Amino acid sequence: MITNDGEFAHNILSPKKHVWKTYFARLDGKLDDKSKEKVEKGIDIGDDTRCLPAKVGILDGNDVEISICEGRYHQVKRMFEAVGFKVEYLKRISMGGLRLDESLEIGKYRKLSPKEIEECFENAAK
Repeated sequence: MITNDGEFAHNILSPKKHVWKTYFARLDGKLDDKSKEKVEKGIDIGDDTRCLPAKVGILDGNDVEISICEGRYHQVKRMFEAVGFKVEYLKRISMGGLRLDESLEIGKYRKLSPKEIEECFENAAK
C-alpha cells in the first residue's frame, strides 16, 4: 500500500494502533507445534516488551500464515528467529479488513474506495 496521507499511514502501521496485519512466510524448516504455540502466546524478540499473541496457520511444507496486531521493526522475522527459524520469504497479504488484490500485476496500483479505507481499521485488536 502506498499513501501520501501521513495520518492514515500512522493509524494503520503504528504498533500502538493494534491493526491486524497478515503475512505469508516461507521458513527455512517446517514449523513444529511447540514453536507455533510459543509464537501464538506472544514471544520475547529482544526489545523492551514481549510481542502480543499472534495467530499462526501452518500451510504446506515450510509455509505459514501469521497475523500480528503490532508491526514492530522486522517483527515477523524476529518472532520466528526467536524459535529457531529463518524467514526466507515474506509477503504482507492483508491489513485490517483489507486483503491484497491478487488481480493487480506487479508494479500496478489502483485507488482504494472509501469503504476499503474504512475496512483497513476493522477488527483492530482491543
